[in-house]
Amino acid sequence: MFLGALAAGDLAVRSREGLEHDSKTWAVRKRELTGVSSARWAGSITKAAHDQWALARRGQTAEMAWLRKQIASIQARLVRPLGAKADKREGVVRGYGSRAEWHAKSRRLHALRVRLARVETDWAAGRVRVARGGKKLTRLRHRLDQAGLSEQAWRERWKAARMFLAADGESGKRLGNETIRITATGQLSIKLPATLAQLANAPHGRYVLDATVAFQHRSEKWRDRITNNRAVAYRIHHDPVRGRWYVTASWKRAPVPVLPLEAALARGVVAVDMNDDHLAAWRLDIHGNPVGEPRRFFYDLSGSARHRDAQIRHVLTRLLHHTRATVAGAIAIEDLDFTDGRCREKYGRNKRFRRLISRFPTAKLKARLVAMAAEQDIAIVAVDPAYTSRWGAQHWQQPLTTSNRKVSRHDAASIAIGRRALGHPIRRRTTPPPHDRSDRVGHRTAQARPEIRRREEPRPRLPGPRTRSVPPGSGEKADDQRAQHRSEHAAEQQSWTQDSLLLSPEERFTCDTA
Repeated sequence: MFLGALAAGDLAVRSREGLEHDSKTWAVRKRELTGVSSARWAGSITKAAHDQWALARRGQTAEMAWLRKQIASIQARLVRPLGAKADKREGVVRGYGSRAEWHAKSRRLHALRVRLARVETDWAAGRVRVARGGKKLTRLRHRLDQAGLSEQAWRERWKAARMFLAADGESGKRLGNETIRITATGQLSIKLPATLAQLANAPHGRYVLDATVAFQHRSEKWRDRITNNRAVAYRIHHDPVRGRWYVTASWKRAPVPVLPLEAALARGVVAVDMNDDHLAAWRLDIHGNPVGEPRRFFYDLSGSARHRDAQIRHVLTRLLHHTRATVAGAIAIEDLDFTDGRCREKYGRNKRFRRLISRFPTAKLKARLVAMAAEQDIAIVAVDPAYTSRWGAQHWQQPLTTSNRKVSRHDAASIAIGRRALGHPIRRRTTPPPHDRSDRVGHRTAQARPEIRRREEPRPRLPGPRTRSVPPGSGEKADDQRAQHRSEHAAEQQSWTQDSLLLSPEERFTCDTA
């Protein structure tokens, strides 16, 4: 709690400085904290305060952009007549359905303008609004009865959230960190601040804890770093609900070389269709053909932010294990972004759909997947999401459905995503028509409709009436459709002329019989 109080005070000083902060004021803050703690603790505290202030500034920028977009959207609809239809080609939005809705939106427009003016004023002054411990926990203090918490239980959570026990690592120092040190056997020791030096139970003002630390995830890499005295940052936090203490170790990963797209797709790809409750995955070979059975990885995004974050980590871990088991070198996902679709102006009163896309973790899922896949040497290929679900269901759902396997729309969409990542067309080629009825049956692929001009390229388009004969100089059909299915045929249609030699009746009969 002592370090937490120092961190809270330093954050307040940093917030009051606003845009006038520079290296000199940073040095003054660090010098003041060094007298009551230590140089390393002062460096960690001032750096954390500066990062928190910068995060709040980025939040203000995002809020201003969102408010301006909302205001522009409402203004565009307010100037339209009531009940006016939208026209996407002309870029015209629809009008509001009734006078009451128009009046409610005009009031909301005024409220958004006031809110935007307040945020812009804070931004210009460099003023941020930060609650150490979290805004959710702060508001929970005023409704403890509804949350089923006592004041003492809330106070324990509040103290745990405002606690500060974090230290950055230093390369070349013993075990990679002088402030918080963990040995290979799991012994944890902390360098006490100068004010608490009398509580030390080890030499050099350190406090050694009785409990040991064990890392279940990436313990080999962590042990390799501390053995070579490479920098490792630690963070200690307390969970009052479970009554347990946790230590988080982190370090900077070496830059990963960018893998060429051809090399990443050389072993096929695992295509993934992201949904609000599961990931639909299917393995595709280099030719774009689905291999094996589709897989679905379910997760639950209800509950707290920690629960949702854990669910995302678990589902991505299972996906990466499946990718390694299939010996694929890349994962194909859609480059989804629902930022513009979360506003009520686009989907109106469809609250169910707005709530669905609002909880859809597209940005977090992609960022976490890229970071986790880099550790497994798996490439990530992001593709355009246009028409993947529609074309996947149209061309792949029914052909792949059997009596023992039911292919869903999401499974078919994953095939469309994988084929687009591999550079293949999504729409599947249909069975060729009979060779002698190609003109009557139609075109042999699903990529072109009969009404599309020049669908049988490179057949020349000749003016004048159509005839069975080909005029001289029209050229050969090098890409004739028959050449793909039958050998030893003329590339160009030849005009037939009867021989001038007349046959006898016996010869004619013999020829007919033969």
